[in-house]
Amino acid sequence: MTAALIDQIGGEEALIQLVNEFYDLMETLPEAAQIQRLHFRGHGLDHTRVEQVNFMSGFMGGRQYYLEKHGHMDVREIHAHVPIRQEDAEVWLATWDKALASCGHEGPHIEKLRATVRRVAHMLINTVPDWRKGEAL
Repeated sequence: MTAALIDQIGGEEALIQLVNEFYDLMETLPEAAQIQRLHFRGHGLDHTRVEQVNFMSGFMGGRQYYLEKHGHMDVREIHAHVPIRQEDAEVWLATWDKALASCGHEGPHIEKLRATVRRVAHMLINTVPDWRKGEAL
């Protein structure tokens, strides 16, 4: 029996560290400013950090926190209101890769995770009208 991916990366604490590194990068990398803007139109990055851990725990075979809290894990429904362009998906993925590397995650299980996350990110690209670019965050 193969261990769940969350266990392969070191458990929930390692997942929390990974998600925090990801959002620390998201808050500081200039190329991530557009994605940060999208998050601030929602609940903000503090909320997103928690929900990302909740979602990724279940996504990686751990406890289904997001499902328990929201009743589903439909990523299209979660992001249906958010304008996500190809460039946004690529920046998100590049930032995710930087966080994985920064936390020392590597190996075949991480490559499988990257491929799966890449498919999901590209599935979320949409034509939702953009929010006004000049508005205050």
